[in-house]
Amino acid sequence: MNWFVFALLSAVAAAATAILGKVGVKDVNSNLATAIRTVVILVFAWGIVFATGAQRDFDKLSRHTLVFLALSGAATGLSWLFYFRALQLGRASQVAPVDKFSVVLTVVFAAAFLGESLSWGVAAGALLISAGLVLVAVS
Repeated sequence: MNWFVFALLSAVAAAATAILGKVGVKDVNSNLATAIRTVVILVFAWGIVFATGAQRDFDKLSRHTLVFLALSGAATGLSWLFYFRALQLGRASQVAPVDKFSVVLTVVFAAAFLGESLSWGVAAGALLISAGLVLVAVS
Protein backbone atom coordinates (compact mmCIF):
# COMPACT_ATOMS: atom_id res chain seq x y z
CA MET A 1 0.00 0.00 0.00
CA ASN A 2 1.16 3.53 -0.67
CA TRP A 3 1.09 6.65 1.51
CA PHE A 4 -2.35 7.73 0.30
CA VAL A 5 -4.04 4.52 1.42
CA PHE A 6 -2.43 4.79 4.85
CA ALA A 7 -3.47 8.46 5.06
CA LEU A 8 -7.08 7.52 4.25
CA LEU A 9 -7.01 4.77 6.86
CA SER A 10 -5.67 7.34 9.32
CA ALA A 11 -8.60 9.65 8.48
CA VAL A 12 -11.09 6.83 9.10
CA ALA A 13 -9.44 6.01 12.43
CA ALA A 14 -9.41 9.71 13.38
CA ALA A 15 -13.12 9.97 12.61
CA ALA A 16 -13.77 6.95 14.80
CA THR A 17 -11.64 8.58 17.50
CA ALA A 18 -13.89 11.64 17.49
CA ILE A 19 -17.13 9.69 17.74
CA LEU A 20 -15.90 7.13 20.26
CA GLY A 21 -14.14 9.82 22.28
CA LYS A 22 -17.24 12.02 22.43
CA VAL A 23 -19.24 9.12 23.87
CA GLY A 24 -16.37 8.12 26.17
CA VAL A 25 -15.82 11.52 27.80
CA LYS A 26 -19.48 12.14 28.52
CA ASP A 27 -19.40 11.29 32.24
CA VAL A 28 -15.69 11.42 33.10
CA ASN A 29 -12.98 14.02 33.60
CA SER A 30 -11.39 14.64 30.19
CA ASN A 31 -7.86 14.32 31.61
CA LEU A 32 -8.68 10.90 33.08
CA ALA A 33 -10.19 9.89 29.74
CA THR A 34 -6.99 10.95 27.98
CA ALA A 35 -4.86 8.96 30.43
CA ILE A 36 -6.95 5.81 29.87
CA ARG A 37 -6.74 6.28 26.11
CA THR A 38 -2.97 6.74 26.38
CA VAL A 39 -2.51 3.47 28.29
CA VAL A 40 -4.46 1.62 25.61
CA ILE A 41 -2.32 3.21 22.89
CA LEU A 42 0.86 2.41 24.82
CA VAL A 43 -0.02 -1.28 25.13
CA PHE A 44 -1.21 -1.41 21.51
CA ALA A 45 1.90 0.31 20.10
CA TRP A 46 4.41 -1.76 22.09
CA GLY A 47 2.47 -4.90 21.19
CA ILE A 48 2.97 -4.10 17.51
CA VAL A 49 6.66 -3.32 18.09
CA PHE A 50 7.26 -6.72 19.71
CA ALA A 51 5.01 -8.61 17.30
CA THR A 52 7.00 -7.26 14.34
CA GLY A 53 10.43 -7.52 15.99
CA ALA A 54 11.01 -3.77 15.67
CA GLN A 55 12.43 -3.58 19.21
CA ARG A 56 15.72 -4.86 17.73
CA ASP A 57 16.21 -1.45 16.08
CA PHE A 58 16.07 0.44 19.38
CA ASP A 59 19.85 0.62 19.71
CA LYS A 60 20.06 2.28 16.28
CA LEU A 61 18.18 5.37 17.47
CA SER A 62 20.29 8.51 17.76
CA ARG A 63 19.99 11.02 20.57
CA HIS A 64 18.65 13.52 18.01
CA THR A 65 15.91 11.10 16.99
CA LEU A 66 14.98 10.34 20.59
CA VAL A 67 14.77 14.04 21.50
CA PHE A 68 12.49 14.84 18.56
CA LEU A 69 10.31 11.78 19.15
CA ALA A 70 9.98 12.79 22.81
CA LEU A 71 9.02 16.34 21.82
CA SER A 72 6.52 14.94 19.31
CA GLY A 73 5.09 12.75 22.08
CA ALA A 74 4.70 15.76 24.38
CA ALA A 75 2.94 17.69 21.61
CA THR A 76 0.67 14.70 20.99
CA GLY A 77 -0.18 14.51 24.69
CA LEU A 78 -1.11 18.18 24.79
CA SER A 79 -3.16 17.78 21.62
CA TRP A 80 -5.09 14.86 23.13
CA LEU A 81 -5.73 16.69 26.40
CA PHE A 82 -7.08 19.73 24.55
CA TYR A 83 -9.04 17.57 22.08
CA PHE A 84 -10.84 15.51 24.71
CA ARG A 85 -11.72 18.63 26.70
CA ALA A 86 -13.05 20.26 23.53
CA LEU A 87 -15.11 17.11 22.80
CA GLN A 88 -16.50 17.22 26.31
CA LEU A 89 -17.55 20.85 25.92
CA GLY A 90 -18.56 20.94 22.25
CA ARG A 91 -20.16 18.97 19.46
CA ALA A 92 -18.05 16.32 17.74
CA SER A 93 -19.23 17.63 14.37
CA GLN A 94 -17.62 20.98 15.20
CA VAL A 95 -14.64 19.95 17.33
CA ALA A 96 -13.19 17.46 14.84
CA PRO A 97 -13.15 19.86 11.87
CA VAL A 98 -11.57 22.61 13.97
CA ASP A 99 -8.96 20.10 15.15
CA LYS A 100 -8.16 19.43 11.49
CA PHE A 101 -6.93 23.01 11.18
CA SER A 102 -3.72 21.25 12.16
CA VAL A 103 -3.51 20.33 8.46
CA VAL A 104 -3.19 24.01 7.53
CA LEU A 105 -0.68 24.64 10.30
CA THR A 106 1.34 21.61 9.18
CA VAL A 107 1.50 22.97 5.63
CA VAL A 108 2.72 26.34 6.91
CA PHE A 109 5.22 24.81 9.37
CA ALA A 110 6.53 22.34 6.75
CA ALA A 111 7.24 25.24 4.38
CA ALA A 112 8.75 27.45 7.10
CA PHE A 113 10.81 24.90 9.05
CA LEU A 114 11.38 21.97 6.70
CA GLY A 115 11.79 23.93 3.48
CA GLU A 116 9.03 22.02 1.72
CA SER A 117 7.73 23.70 -1.40
CA LEU A 118 4.17 24.96 -1.44
CA SER A 119 2.31 24.10 -4.65
CA TRP A 120 -0.79 25.96 -5.78
CA GLY A 121 -2.90 22.87 -5.10
CA VAL A 122 -1.67 22.54 -1.54
CA ALA A 123 -2.09 26.28 -0.92
CA ALA A 124 -5.62 26.21 -2.35
CA GLY A 125 -6.48 23.16 -0.24
CA ALA A 126 -5.19 24.87 2.90
CA LEU A 127 -7.25 27.96 2.10
CA LEU A 128 -10.37 25.84 1.57
CA ILE A 129 -9.79 24.05 4.88
CA SER A 130 -9.41 27.46 6.55
CA ALA A 131 -12.68 28.63 4.97
CA GLY A 132 -14.35 25.45 6.22
CA LEU A 133 -13.01 26.11 9.71
CA VAL A 134 -14.62 29.54 9.71
CA LEU A 135 -17.94 28.07 8.56
CA VAL A 136 -17.86 25.35 11.22
CA ALA A 137 -16.83 27.77 13.97
CA VAL A 138 -19.61 30.27 13.29
CA SER A 139 -22.40 27.71 12.79
